[in-house]
Amino acid sequence: MQQQRTALLALLGAGALALTGCSAGPADDGPTTITFWHGYTEADGDVLDQIVEDFNASQDDVEIRTEVRTWDSIDDTLLPALSAGEGPQIVAMPAERMPVYADRGAFVDLTDLYAESDALATLSEPVVDMVTLGEEQFAVPTGFVPLSVFYNKALFAEAGIEAFPETWDEWVEVAERLTVDENGDGTPEQYGLTVPDHGSFLWPSLFLSGGGDIVEDGASVVDSSENLQTLEYWTAAVRDGKISPTGLDGIAADELYSAGQAAMHLGGPWLATISEENGIDYGIAAIPAGPSEQAATAIGVAMGITAEAEDAQIAGAQAFFEYFLSEDVATEWSLASGWPPLRSDIPVEAVSSNPVVAALTEIAATGRPLLPGVVATTDVITAVDNLTQRAVAGQDPEALLGEAQAAIDAALAD
Repeated sequence: MQQQRTALLALLGAGALALTGCSAGPADDGPTTITFWHGYTEADGDVLDQIVEDFNASQDDVEIRTEVRTWDSIDDTLLPALSAGEGPQIVAMPAERMPVYADRGAFVDLTDLYAESDALATLSEPVVDMVTLGEEQFAVPTGFVPLSVFYNKALFAEAGIEAFPETWDEWVEVAERLTVDENGDGTPEQYGLTVPDHGSFLWPSLFLSGGGDIVEDGASVVDSSENLQTLEYWTAAVRDGKISPTGLDGIAADELYSAGQAAMHLGGPWLATISEENGIDYGIAAIPAGPSEQAATAIGVAMGITAEAEDAQIAGAQAFFEYFLSEDVATEWSLASGWPPLRSDIPVEAVSSNPVVAALTEIAATGRPLLPGVVATTDVITAVDNLTQRAVAGQDPEALLGEAQAAIDAALAD
């Protein structure tokens, strides 16, 4: 294992010099200490700290010490910290950002753990795909939830809408009924739906439901007839039907919904808190089915063991991962954090005391990982954002798809 660690550290990236300093390894007269960076700051952070505390109390060999940092800070500082020998031994971060670090050797290969662990064997295939690069698993998930629709029940009732739509056509029809332009000036005071054209996971979800994709088997497939039809369908709904403002990003969409100016919004468990803080009586539903399937890009977070970990720390971290995914702890984490259970053998009934978790659990099967196994995620997402923003603004979708294909191919080739 020490030989593997040396090889991993050597791959941490261009410009990394010989490592200095030493990690918080095992002491001769005490437990092995492990530093754990994560960005959970709300109720999820509180329950994670409690789970870590309970794990530490459950045995005498390992002590995990958590350090809370913003997700952006983790992304910015992880490689420099590891190169300086000052990084964590466990780190949690958004799953779509992890392949670039795994590709550079920043994470310990966990393939053997997946093969041997009963707890990890309960994870569904999409969840495992989220943390797989090539044939190797590089992390253990802490969250996986499909992009979901949060809707304002009061606005639905005012419009006389009793059932949530099940197909795209029904969805657009309902969104048009919920769009209100009181003074007829062409700018609605209330929108039926938020359709961010950048800074959101919505468009990858729409491409999937429309029968298309972005990357498949390591190659760009964004320039397809299916994606063209999806682009034309939804840009027409936004521009002609005015169901959503144009030029919208994820943050502006949050603000529109929280102000009661959008009847439907898309996101994850955090929208429950936003709804409650703004007095919105809300429901949760799956993204309606497109012409191909009912699917949504999943928002995911995972934790990996970094190349800085010594043998004892790797063993301790793996023991914590199995503890975290044990049935009772996994259920506790879901109920308190708002994320649906990661284990496929935990039924909805086990989390029914939290209506948000129960609702998200019922639609969890629609989730698909975003760009699984793709290293150049940032560049690929930027290309998609550029495509969708310009398409919604009225530029030629067919030409834009060709440009996006070339940009994504270049990113994948780097």
